This record gives sequence, structure tokens and C-alpha cells, in this order.
Amino acid sequence: MNDRPSLTARLRRSIAAGVSPRLEPVLLAVTAAALIAGGIAWLMDAGDLAGLFWELGTLFALVPAVGWVLAALRQGRTGVDLIAVLALGGTLAVHEYLAGGLIALMLATGRTLEAAAQRRASHDLRSLLEHAPRSARRRTRGRVTMVPLAEVAAGDLLVVGPGEVVPVDGRVESAAAVLDESVLTGEPLQVERAGGETVRSGVVNAGGAFEMRATATEQGSTYAGIVRLAQQAGAGSAPVVRLADRYAAWFLPLSLAVAGLAWLISGSAVRAVAVLVVATPCPLLLAAPVAIVSGLSRASRIGVVIRDGGALENLGRARTLLLDKTGTLTRGRPRVVDVTAAPGVKPTEVLRLAASLDQYSPHVLAQAIVDAARDRKLELSIPSDVTEEPGRGATGTADGHRLAIGRIAVGEDRPTWARAVDKRALLDGAAVAWLTLDGHLAGAILLRDPLRPDAPRTLRHLRAAGFTRLLMLTGDRAAPAREVATVLGLDDVRAELSPADKVAAVRAEGEHAVTVMVGDGVNDAPALAAADIGVAMGARGSTASSEAADIILTTDRVERLADAVSIAQRARRIAVQSALGGMLMSLAAMAAAAAGLLPPAAGALLQEGIDVTVILNALRALRVGQAARPTLAPDAEALIHRFAAEHEGLQDVLESVRDAADRLSDSPGPQALEAVEDTHRLLVERLLPHEYAEEHELYPALAPTLGGPEATATMSRAHTEIERLSRRIATHLQLAHADGGLSPEQLDDLRSCLYGLNTVLRLHFTQEEENYFSLAP
Repeated sequence: MNDRPSLTARLRRSIAAGVSPRLEPVLLAVTAAALIAGGIAWLMDAGDLAGLFWELGTLFALVPAVGWVLAALRQGRTGVDLIAVLALGGTLAVHEYLAGGLIALMLATGRTLEAAAQRRASHDLRSLLEHAPRSARRRTRGRVTMVPLAEVAAGDLLVVGPGEVVPVDGRVESAAAVLDESVLTGEPLQVERAGGETVRSGVVNAGGAFEMRATATEQGSTYAGIVRLAQQAGAGSAPVVRLADRYAAWFLPLSLAVAGLAWLISGSAVRAVAVLVVATPCPLLLAAPVAIVSGLSRASRIGVVIRDGGALENLGRARTLLLDKTGTLTRGRPRVVDVTAAPGVKPTEVLRLAASLDQYSPHVLAQAIVDAARDRKLELSIPSDVTEEPGRGATGTADGHRLAIGRIAVGEDRPTWARAVDKRALLDGAAVAWLTLDGHLAGAILLRDPLRPDAPRTLRHLRAAGFTRLLMLTGDRAAPAREVATVLGLDDVRAELSPADKVAAVRAEGEHAVTVMVGDGVNDAPALAAADIGVAMGARGSTASSEAADIILTTDRVERLADAVSIAQRARRIAVQSALGGMLMSLAAMAAAAAGLLPPAAGALLQEGIDVTVILNALRALRVGQAARPTLAPDAEALIHRFAAEHEGLQDVLESVRDAADRLSDSPGPQALEAVEDTHRLLVERLLPHEYAEEHELYPALAPTLGGPEATATMSRAHTEIERLSRRIATHLQLAHADGGLSPEQLDDLRSCLYGLNTVLRLHFTQEEENYFSLAP
């Protein structure tokens, strides 16, 4: 696989435009030194020496400027640099060296600002190639030998060791293979491929060693195709036209026409040069780049690295947003969403035992279970005799019991509660880890990749910022993808897409509007490169997606994209204001110069005044705009972090509420009554104090940021409903104690209270996490 097209695509375009990675700083230093040295000489009454310094500075700027203009002309376009070249040449021709030195400094400053932005990072896909394997283990005549990947042919029997990357497309020859396919699909859950099933190159062996039969060569395999897609998409991206060049398209001929008429009518070449001096588009050379670079600086402060000014300009006028699901709209890692226990077992005990056994497992689901137990501050036991079978789960001994956590055989006869878990997992699109205690099913843990709490708020802000079409592109299954799209209110969703399908979808949308693609996986890299603006979740995303992107979110918060859009729109608006305002002032000065009222040197000084004005205006892009995220007071931010942590710790209370309701449905006897009593105790001791503290501490602290107490009124009503349902459950328990047990006429209402409370709590927690907790970094 040849990586040169991808590694040098942007560099070649820069060279074609005449940009040298070291020229601009040298040019700025020399022109500034020449201007200062000339000024010192002039103050010492050494006029000839001052003129020499200014002339040298002008000549030093003229040479590369001619190169930039010629390079642009070869590409069939003219730009702002052509006016600067004419002005520099004109000042030399009429010996107005001070004016030439000033223009040289302006030109050098503008080019340096642009070059500094462009050199933030290279647009290469080196990490794609670093991930690709270079060799493979081939089994021949009972021996396993390492061979270069190029020598692998279809039909070869290969061995893939634990943690190794599958080298080529093939078919599993062993009984099974456990694979991490996230590099291709973006989905964080590992999958099991049985013997005879196909595997694709680029995925990682997450289990034990397995054998596979190659069905394709290196160049014909999936991963090589992804690299080629990314290379083609990057090479096919059109170079961004500078904002300054777009305005120069009409300002240039107008300036030349005024200068020509001034020369023709007056017969004085000096007048023509004076016109060109004040026509030197410093608002374009300086003000527009200053505003854009100020926007880049402002974005970097909030964790958004934008590659260059062109990407910022494009982001400010984008209207279609395409998003990957996993890691972008969802957290990108599985999380425990519920714990179900068998009759006689508590959900917290199921989670504690499962986490105790999973402490030694590297499996992604095992880590999620351990994290959930630790978040809830459960005391884990130290297991012994732990063994793990890839694709099946772990077994071991803890607290004197033989435990197993993982999958169970499909054909096993399951109790009613376990069949209910299967149905719920299917409805919720969740994975299930079953806990077996001394050979009997004791509980189940449901895991799912949940939505990012900041995703709904972010998408609302993006729509408010002007995005008219929001789509999701994902390699995931259609059902969970549609559920996410429905919750977020997306305009369209396309599921089960390959990297090539994503590129095709991006290009199709790009025919109608400026497109932004957001992703975080290697499988997203081609689509990021194909979009007008590619945005990578760089905090936890793959290096490949970051390298292919124009914008990198260095913090793991997708909401920063909405902030970046606001910054880009404001910076572009200020750049346009500065450019147009400066050009209008330049037009007035041109009229004065054409009438002979402004000699070249005075015109250059006047132009400096115009420059200062427009640059000061352009620097407004550094300030926080009104659309930016509101600033939280330190005490409010601390409260958000506190209550967010409490939410994590209260998940077992929510599970207890649902478990008690399920027990009432299964067998409304003494055990069910005990479960309800345990649940009520958790409500009184832990949940209600949390809700009271939110109402009286968190909400008042957030009111100034959110615009007043009315902003939290709906959430306060939820607190009231939670308290009402809790009191109703307490009343049922009092009646049961008085009657010696639950009466039949109580069951329906008590069950409704418990299920209703579970629903209200889950909705309430989700709303708080989306609307309030996402405000804090």
C-alpha cells in the first residue's frame, strides 16, 4: 500500500500555492527589520541610507510575492497578492521606498498569519498504515512461519495470535474466534465468529489464537480498501479558496481601473502608484487573517483544534451535519443499564459477585461491570481459580461459591424471569452477561452503549446555529440506530454502512450543501476526508480519524462542536465586516489619491491607519460571543459534579424499584413484600435526600445561569411526583403491616406506583444529565 498520496496531498497543494514552510517567518523578520532600520536611519538624518533599507525590504518581499502570484495564475486564479505585487513594483519604480517597506511588512504579516494556521497539523493518514499489519503467520506442513503480508495468497492457512490484527480477509477455520471489530464498525462490543464465518482484515483478535483461511490478498482485503478510500477522498478534496481571494476577485480589477484612469487623466505615474498604495488590500492581507486566526485561537481554548483558516471559514457556512453513532452520539463504551436478580437474590449482590469475578478479565464488558460496581461503592471479593474461555466468559470461586459470568447456551431451559430478561435485551438492544451461582442462574446484567448526556443539547444548539439537515451514518444495526435517531430528532439515519457506503453518503450530501462529518473511528477516516469539513473526536478516537479530519475535539465532549460552530460563524462575520469596512475606506482613499490629494508615502501612512482600525475590529473574534456557552459559577460547577456522581451511585436504587415491581408481578408473597420494604428504605435513606438537596441547593445555584427559577420549574415538578409516589408506596406498606400482608386489592396500585416511579426516575435522571450536568466540563 503506497501512502504517499495521502501523506503529501495537502503539502503538494501548499507547494503549488507557493507556500514554503520556513519562508513566511523569515520574510516577516527581514521586512520588519528593514522598516525599523530605515526609520532609525531617517531619524539620524541619513535619508539615503533609510531609502536603501526600505528598498531592500521591498525587494525582499517582491520576489516571493511574484512566485505566489505565478503559482496562483498557473492554477487559473488570481488573488489578493497580485495587487500587493503591483503596489510593491510601483513604489520601486517611482522611488517611494517607505511606502514599499510598509506594504512589504503588511504582506509578510498576512502570509505569516495564514501559514501559522496552516501548519497546525498535516493532513495525512499515517496511523491507518501504522495499524495495518506487515506480516502474517502462515501454517504449512505442520510449521508456522512468519511471512511478509505481500506473500499471502488466497487459500493460505493463517494463525492469528491474541491481540494481533487480522492480516487479510478470510474464513474462520477454528471452532470460534472472538474479535474486536470496532476499528471497522465503530461498535465497542466484541463479537464471536464461529467456524466457517468470514472475518475482515483490520479487526483485532480479542480472544485466544485461531486459524483462518485467507480468501483475499493484502491489496484485495477490507483494510487496504479503507486506506485507498481515505487516500482518494483526501486527494479529491478541493483546496479552500481564501476569504481574502474571494473579495480580491472584484477589488483587484477595480483598483487597476482607478489607477489606470488616474495615470491616463493626469499623466502622472506617481498618482497611479499612490492609488495602488492605498489600494493595497491590507484589510484583506491582515484583517481577514487576524479575525480567522483569532477564531482559531478562541476555539483552541475550549478544546477544539482547527487545522487552518479555510476549515474555520467553511464551518461558519456549513448547513448539513453527518454524525457517526458510536463514540460520537453515544459514549463509545458499554455501560451497565440494569441488573436483574433471580428470586431470593438482590440486584446489588448480583453486580457485586459478577464484578468480583470480572476483576481479572480484560473483556470490555467485564470492565464495564467492574466500573459500575465501584461507582456504587460495592465491596468486591478476591476470586480464586479464575479461568476465562474466549467468547463464553469467566469462571471462578468467590465467597465460597462457584461463579460464572458471561454467556449461557441458547438451548438451555430458562426460568420466567430469565426469559423476560432476554425479551428486554432484544427490545433495548442491550448485551446480557448472565451470573451463575453454584450452577444456577442468579441474575443478569444488561449493558448498552448509552447516549452521551450532552448529545441532545448539542444537536439543539447546532440546529439553532443554522444546520438544516442532521443525519446519522453508522455501521451498527438498524434497530438501535433508529432508536438513537428518534431520541435525538435526527432528520435521517442510515445503518449497517461500510466505510465505502459512508463516503458515498457524504459525497451525495455534499452535492447540495457544505457538509460536516463527525466521527471517531478508523472506519470513519475516509468519510471525514471526503466531507467539506471532517471533525474527529480526538480525545478517545482513533489517530486515523484525527489525521483525516479538519477539526479535532481534544476533549471528550461533542458539545464543543456547537461552540466551535458559533465561534466560526462569529469569526467569519467579523472577518467579512473588517474586510468590507477596510475596503470601503480604501476606496475613499483611492479617490483622494487619484485626485492628487495623497502622495504615495502619505497614502501608505493613511493605509496604516485603516489597517489599525480593521485589525482592532478583527481582534474582537478573540472575545467570547453572546452565543457561547454560559459560564458557571465555581460553586454551581462543584454542585453539578457532586450530583452527577450521586446519580451514578443511585443506579442500584432504580434497579431495586424495578426489581420490587417485578417481584410483585411474579409472586406477590412475603418475599415480594420484603423487596418492596427494602426499596422503600432505599428511597427514604438515599433517593429522597438526594432529590431534596437538588431542589434546594443545585437548582438555585443554576438559576442565574439558566435565566431564573422558571427554567427548573418542570424538573421541580418531577421532584414532587417522585415524593408523591414514594409516600403512596409507604402508605401501602403501612396497610400491609396492619393486614398481615399485601391484600389483592393493593397489588395493582402498588405495582403501578413502583413501575411509574421507576419510569419517572429514569426520565428525570436523563433530563438532569442532558440539561444541567452537561453544562460542566
